[in-house]
Amino acid sequence: MRVTFYQRRPQGANFSVERLFSDVRNALPDSVNARVAVSRFPSRGFFRRIYNMLEAVSRQGDINHITGDVHFLTYFLSGKRTLLTILDLVSAHRLKGWRRAVFLFFWYWLPVRRAKLVSVISEFTRQELLSHVNIDPARVRIVPACVSGDFSPDPKEFNSANPVILQIGSGQNKNIERVIQALKGISCHYRIIGKLNSCQLSALQNCGISHSSVSNISNPEVADEYRRCDMLVFASTYEGFGLPILEAQATGRPVVAGAVCSMPEVAGQSACLVDPFDVDSIRAGILKVIENRTCREELVRLGFENVKRFSAEKIALQYTDIYMELLADLR
Repeated sequence: MRVTFYQRRPQGANFSVERLFSDVRNALPDSVNARVAVSRFPSRGFFRRIYNMLEAVSRQGDINHITGDVHFLTYFLSGKRTLLTILDLVSAHRLKGWRRAVFLFFWYWLPVRRAKLVSVISEFTRQELLSHVNIDPARVRIVPACVSGDFSPDPKEFNSANPVILQIGSGQNKNIERVIQALKGISCHYRIIGKLNSCQLSALQNCGISHSSVSNISNPEVADEYRRCDMLVFASTYEGFGLPILEAQATGRPVVAGAVCSMPEVAGQSACLVDPFDVDSIRAGILKVIENRTCREELVRLGFENVKRFSAEKIALQYTDIYMELLADLR
């Protein structure tokens, strides 16, 4: 069975989708012959998108798998052999009025109509999709993200006097400014993976937070950041999944995460869940992990158990079952 994985042309340091499906492909059974079709142009501009769509037609396999963020490639592909993966609907929240309606139509409604099956990475994303697009729920399958083998147990004595608190991402939904307010007066070093804007830098300075940041780093370098930190704070306000939770847990670090969207679904009881819109709640969660050794050791133990649900091998088999279903319907 030949499966073509359609991927976007990455921009900057935004490689999360590519890393995810690289791990999936490496874990696929020998019966699946996978190849990658990367769009020639970034997803910007009418004519560039048209070219990417036409090029995609010539790259079709027995099964076409659009892996996210290039939904429009479905327009010209053979729909009956196409699986469309939708990672989240975060962009729909950033638009209003007619722009939002047009975006939903071309980015979700039409691609979903063109694909035979749709996969999403969480129940939260599934419910969001169903609330925005009229689609038979039976056509939407949940296949979670998997945690990369780059992230493995690395025991470290917790520095309760001055812990290194890791933050993955610096976008608006990552909630950095509330986390900064929550950290005010706590002895720690705030390590941020992502490019900081002027407002975030000003907040860090005003609150006197010891901090450093880095961006555009490789997956192995990200894994090193987890190994060097004492805990992860991921008090995001929106996530289609929340992979950093699993990456920290696979490394053996306690996690404070937002109790919204998909994050409770991903973390279960293995993270300290907080209200990401409440500074006091975020602060209480951070202090609980820093001050309560029993709590953080239990979070680490539960985290190791939790990540077992998201191994690349398990996720690859779930995708393989969908490919086999599509192939059977073609015969």
